[in-house]
Amino acid sequence: MPAPSPLRRLATSAAICLALMGTAHAATGNDTVQLQVDATAKGTPLPHFWEQMFGSGRAVLALRDDYRKDLEAVKGATGFSYIRFHGIFDRDMGVAYRDAQGKLQFNFSYVDQVYDGLLERGVKPFVELGFMPPELSTDPASHHDFWYHPNVMPAKDWNEWDAMMRAFLQHLVERYGIEEVRSWYFEVWNEPNLAFWGGKPEQPTYYELYDRTARVVKSVDQQFRVGGPGTAQAAWLPDFLKHVKQSGAPIDFVSTHVYGDDTADNVFKTNEKIPRRDMVCRAVDKSHKEVAASPFPKLPLIYSEYNASYANLPNVTDSVYMGPWMANTIRECAGKVDMMSYWSFSDVFDEQGVVRNPFYGGFGLIAADRIEKPAFNAFAMLHKLGDVQLPLKTDSALATKRSDGTVVLALWNYTPPLGNTADYTPGVPTGATKHFDVDVKHLGNASQATVWRLDETHGNAVSAFDKMGRPNTPSREQIKQLREAGKLSAPEQAKLKNGKLSIDVPAQGLVVVELH
Repeated sequence: MPAPSPLRRLATSAAICLALMGTAHAATGNDTVQLQVDATAKGTPLPHFWEQMFGSGRAVLALRDDYRKDLEAVKGATGFSYIRFHGIFDRDMGVAYRDAQGKLQFNFSYVDQVYDGLLERGVKPFVELGFMPPELSTDPASHHDFWYHPNVMPAKDWNEWDAMMRAFLQHLVERYGIEEVRSWYFEVWNEPNLAFWGGKPEQPTYYELYDRTARVVKSVDQQFRVGGPGTAQAAWLPDFLKHVKQSGAPIDFVSTHVYGDDTADNVFKTNEKIPRRDMVCRAVDKSHKEVAASPFPKLPLIYSEYNASYANLPNVTDSVYMGPWMANTIRECAGKVDMMSYWSFSDVFDEQGVVRNPFYGGFGLIAADRIEKPAFNAFAMLHKLGDVQLPLKTDSALATKRSDGTVVLALWNYTPPLGNTADYTPGVPTGATKHFDVDVKHLGNASQATVWRLDETHGNAVSAFDKMGRPNTPSREQIKQLREAGKLSAPEQAKLKNGKLSIDVPAQGLVVVELH
């Protein structure tokens, strides 16, 4: 993680009360929350499912220096283990070609450079098997409308697809060793229910792709992990799992995607208005129940893409809004999903073209020019949570405990984003300050609290960018200033009084507290 910025002014609250007991209720006013926590209460496991994997721009971008530096920064902040991206077989990766006689040949030199770069930085591939090399495609001229134009058509000869898959997997084993590759995941394609799959009709042609690919994966090694369908909008899971049961194709995990602004009509086939704060975990709950009711009730559920928005909304993904949104997502999704992959770790990303402004609403935790966004600081702060969740009935806090007994709390003040379009809406987050009275029982000799903050005036590079006039191409000096402004603010220190602490959190603010 980067060096902290100068120490911020210590909060003037007389006491900081944090309590862990299984009950929490509104106190004297609508904006006051009283938390009672018992540090010795029996909790539930809280594996850090939200930060084990991240998405990224397409495969070839992993060769860039700024991509790799951003990867190191996010690895340092979260300790994440896996990364997923599109396009490992795209034309710019040079995997498939035909010799002078028209015979299909393979070249994995760029694949090696991509995977070597990940592994050298302590990150493993979550391999999305796609898209289609033009040399194999039923229609080499048919492209998805992403800026880099991947080919998403089926293979004209499935035997050639099988041969490429087998050669790819055998090469991975030769280069990285069987035990290493057994620790990876292999996901068949991306969002076949949208324009990323050109087979017609979609489901049966994807099922053929899945069955063939999964069988090739297992033919190379029975312990390789393969799954799908990687659908958008939490779609297809019951039908897909029913098909796999009938076909006998292997499956080790089930995967799908959802975003905070997906509609209820698309995800649930209803006319509800589901708020951005709840959509992701409502979908996770749906998928969790579908897997439990399927022929594979114990199958791991992986959300291999999620975020607050699938669009470029600068008041959402660039802003401090992401702190409360992420904290609430952890609270709502806990216990229902095995792994979630935030899309994406970096704005080294070009699906809509080359970045024209560092804060355009990109999906990444780090903006262009290696400027850490508020979302990066949110992940860094929430990484501090323990691996046991203590009982707490509130929609504005989490109480956790680490293996050494340290209690860690997350407190937040969720309010909607200021704007909901591609055009940035300037301004300070609106809404009342939320006051937390925390009372933690059975803390032993703990008397010290360390408090990290993310809000409009803490860890927020966007505020500094606004003051600069939001230049499309900041100068080198401005980039230096923005990097400094984006750093996680140094923590405050506070004294506990009989296990009690009081803390104020402004609108769209996130606070993480360690009790020592």
